[in-house]
Amino acid sequence: MTAPVLASAAPAPRKIRVLTVDDSVVVRHLLRQVLRTDPGLELAGAASNGVMALAQIPVVKPDVVILDIEMPEMDGLETLRQIRRRHPHLRIIMFSTLTVRGASATFEALSLGADDYLAKASGAGLEQSMAGLAVELIPKIRQFFVSSAAPRPSAPLPAPLPGLSRSRPRVVAIGVSTGGPQALSRLIPAIPAAFPLPILVVQHMPAMFTRLLADRLRDLSSLKVEEAADGAEIAPGRVLVAAGGYHLKVRRSGPFSFAAALDQGPPENSCRPSVDVLFRSLAEHYGAGVLSVILTGMGRDGLRGVEALKAAGSSTLAQDEPTSVVWGMPGAVAEAGLADSILPLDGIAAELVRRAAGGSRGGV
Repeated sequence: MTAPVLASAAPAPRKIRVLTVDDSVVVRHLLRQVLRTDPGLELAGAASNGVMALAQIPVVKPDVVILDIEMPEMDGLETLRQIRRRHPHLRIIMFSTLTVRGASATFEALSLGADDYLAKASGAGLEQSMAGLAVELIPKIRQFFVSSAAPRPSAPLPAPLPGLSRSRPRVVAIGVSTGGPQALSRLIPAIPAAFPLPILVVQHMPAMFTRLLADRLRDLSSLKVEEAADGAEIAPGRVLVAAGGYHLKVRRSGPFSFAAALDQGPPENSCRPSVDVLFRSLAEHYGAGVLSVILTGMGRDGLRGVEALKAAGSSTLAQDEPTSVVWGMPGAVAEAGLADSILPLDGIAAELVRRAAGGSRGGV
């Protein structure tokens, strides 16, 4: 009698390996304890400064580095620069007492290529504040390793409202989150000074960060970039970045003109500013005249807004997965069949210029 063939057990998924870099023994210990609360994570190693971290990376082969900013011998910003040169695909989360809302050091880290950030308390409140650290830190680690769903047939695009047709756009709207500062620092400077449309941007960032972002983009770009203020004119060649802590909407300011409108209504998708809020407002005021762009980011903010824009007859571009830090926001739009084109980051500026001139193209 032939013995039954036993099915072999599926191999356990590989754990996400994390290297912690902090000069505080207490912080390294607390991070180790947090990582132990998730069976899918493991501590690959720990270092007290950047020099040690750079030496360990080739040996312990981490997937993610949690990086302090203030450290002896080599600080976090220089360590970040070195990691990006030597290990460009390694995920990096800044974690420092300087990593607070409005901290220029954190914004500099994001601009240098850090993937995300998290604030830690200092002094006597450190250990107490760490009690809720797992709630914030673990999703930030895991966001980079969410498997994309298997490709599915695209759903049909929603039918535009009666009487609407896809015509030359009158305004560009961009929604972005994780990886946004780097993405916008490549996209906005690639748009020429003669670009004929206004651009509205929602980047998930707290107050002060958005002003720093607008200042940086203005320095890099030939366009007029500024943080949106209530009543700011929406004009060709002007880029308005939603202010942290405020939803960005539009309102009619004249028979043929519109202005920015800020409010502190409830967060949507746990975000304020929210992409959905801006996109719905644009659908109401501009109808089919909106060209929306969904860039890299965690979550699904923007999906409902794109649905409203599609119903109004507008078009949407989505960043592709290979060039996204996190293919959450653009992936949700793409998998819902709502993207007219799915493009690499460096191809989006040319497509914006082409469509602004009256071109139209479907597909991916």
